[in-house]
Amino acid sequence: MTEGARRWERFTPAQRLARFTVYLAAVAAVVASAQTVEVIPEFLLDAPEQMADLLRRMWPPALAYYPKGVHAALIETLHIATLGTVIAVVIAFPIGLAAAHNIVPHRAVNTLARLLLVSSRSVNSLVWALLFVAVFGPGPLAGTLAIACRSVGFVGKLVGEAVEEASPGPIEALVAAGAPWPSLLSKGYWPQIEPAFWSVALFRWDINVRESAVLGLVGAGGIGMALDTAMNLFQWDRVAMVLLAIFAVVIAAEIGVTWIRKRIL
Repeated sequence: MTEGARRWERFTPAQRLARFTVYLAAVAAVVASAQTVEVIPEFLLDAPEQMADLLRRMWPPALAYYPKGVHAALIETLHIATLGTVIAVVIAFPIGLAAAHNIVPHRAVNTLARLLLVSSRSVNSLVWALLFVAVFGPGPLAGTLAIACRSVGFVGKLVGEAVEEASPGPIEALVAAGAPWPSLLSKGYWPQIEPAFWSVALFRWDINVRESAVLGLVGAGGIGMALDTAMNLFQWDRVAMVLLAIFAVVIAAEIGVTWIRKRIL
C-alpha cells in the first residue's frame, strides 16, 4: 500500500465503540441474571441423572388411562381454544378497525383502541386465567375468557395493520361513486384484508390450542388439570400419556391449519 493511501475499515471507531458497549452490556446482563436466579452448580451436575430417572418413571406411558382420564379433558381443551378464538375475533375486529387511522380518522379513538390492544397483549394467558378463576371459579369458563382476552390484542393489532395497508384506489373509487360507509368497508376494505384476516384467525387458533393445554395448571379447565393431577400424585406414566396427547393434538392442529390455509387462502 502506497504511503498516504486510505485504509478501508469495516466499522468506524464510533461503531466499534457501540458494538463493544452492546457486547459488554449483554455479558453484564447474563452475569446479573445468573446471580439473580441463584443457579446451584450441584443441581446442574445432578440434572442429567435426575432427568434419566424421570424418563424411566414415565416409560411406558399409561395408554389405558387415555379413555377415562385424558380424552374428555383433551376435547375440553379444543373447545376452550375454539370458543376463545371466536370470541376474540368478534371483539378484536371492531377494535382493530378503530385503531386504523384510515377507517377512523380520530386520534383519540385510535389511541384508545391501541391502548386496549396493548393491554390485552401485555398480560399472559396464565395471568388472565388466574384472574378469571378468582372471579368465576375453576373450570373451562375461566380458560375460555383467558384465551379470548389474550387473543384480542394479537388479532386486533394485525387486523388494524392490514386495514392501514389497504390500497386507497378502490376506496377512492367508491367514495367518488357516492357509496355509503358500510359499502366502503364491505366492498373496498374487506376484499383486501380478507386473506390476512383468515390467516390471522387460523394462526391464533393454532396458538390457542397450545396455550389452553396449560391453563388447567391454574385451574382453568382442559387437559392441564389432568396433567396437574397426575404430577401432584407422582403418577409419571400418566403424565407421559397426557404429554403425548398434548403433543398429538398440537401436531394435528398444525396440520389442519396448514391444510385449511391452502384451501381457502
